[in-house]
Amino acid sequence: MKKTNFIALALSCILFISCESAGGDLSLESSSKFSGDISGSGGGELQAGVITAGEWNDLDNWMFLDSLLKDNNFFKVSSYWGFYRNHRISVQVNDASNHPVVDAIVLLKRDGSDIWSARTGNSGKAELWVDLYQKSEEIDSTKLQLVVGNTIISSVKTFYGGVNVITLANNLATSKNVELAFVVDATGSMGDELEFLKTELLDVINRTKTNNPTLNILTGSVFYRDKGDDYVTRISNFNTNIQTTLNFIKDQKASGGGDFPEAVHTALDKAINELQWSTFAHTRLLFLVLDAPPHYEPDIVSNLQVQIKKASEKGIKIIPITASGIDKDTEFLMRFMAVTTNGTYVFITNDSGVGNEHLTATVGKYEVEKLNDLMVRLINKYVK
Repeated sequence: MKKTNFIALALSCILFISCESAGGDLSLESSSKFSGDISGSGGGELQAGVITAGEWNDLDNWMFLDSLLKDNNFFKVSSYWGFYRNHRISVQVNDASNHPVVDAIVLLKRDGSDIWSARTGNSGKAELWVDLYQKSEEIDSTKLQLVVGNTIISSVKTFYGGVNVITLANNLATSKNVELAFVVDATGSMGDELEFLKTELLDVINRTKTNNPTLNILTGSVFYRDKGDDYVTRISNFNTNIQTTLNFIKDQKASGGGDFPEAVHTALDKAINELQWSTFAHTRLLFLVLDAPPHYEPDIVSNLQVQIKKASEKGIKIIPITASGIDKDTEFLMRFMAVTTNGTYVFITNDSGVGNEHLTATVGKYEVEKLNDLMVRLINKYVK
């Protein structure tokens, strides 16, 4: 694995990168609130709020992504990973009082057979996909149905036709469970970076618990390396005692790795299928922290596709956090994972002036934030 230090103290920075696309100009621009030197915390003890990052939600910037993937530089990434998100189905589920229904199971059927499943988030929204893993220019929407409980919608709109609003006659039981999984690359090049990460996660988990006293916060973690290392994955299952997760994270050390790709697919498999996600929950988030792609082999790519579909079915939003060392193919795979599980994409930035270059994300205008603040903001967004 090729990893460079992504630990950052902030410097003032405005980035502007532009590229042409078939749909017009695509630009990247960041704004940063940070300034100052890159001195340490003073006492040698690591402090939270060191790493800087940006966030980009492709679901909220759909036309940008459409144009981007028509650009000559990027149009092959969909076929490279086998993700064809052309046929998006947006759903809003409300109750009889027009309040959003949380964690409703939404089935998308074609000719009576299930083709995709998702769960509504805290806003009652869900995104589903037709022919996600195969290229199809046109689909026959008359063969599609949306099913939520006993409610069936036969006139299904694709994304550009509007949102499919489903109103349920009866309210569904609600859960106060909020489940947060932290899946982290623990290969040898992490070094001191892992120590900073522990500090950041401690802060994020503690603040989440404090900010949401009426919710039942459960945390868990998967650390991973690669085949041939001392271990491939280590797991700490969900627990309401956040100290259990924190102690697990503190015990992890960086080692192993070697080549560029790592056992990402195995880590996701363990996180999605072996962590004990609740049958009913208010929110399920999986933060995937990495700097390298999975191994590019047909069986592994197929396995990734299966895991992403399973995550959507369980209502697990994947939020990748990419560090230095990734390439463009990895960036787009992470964005595809986020899009198809109703999540968002986070990327570490260069604003610290520390370490080697981070790949510039091919996105629009975004704000540079401290990573811990950004993660807390996203958690609050998905639980409120």
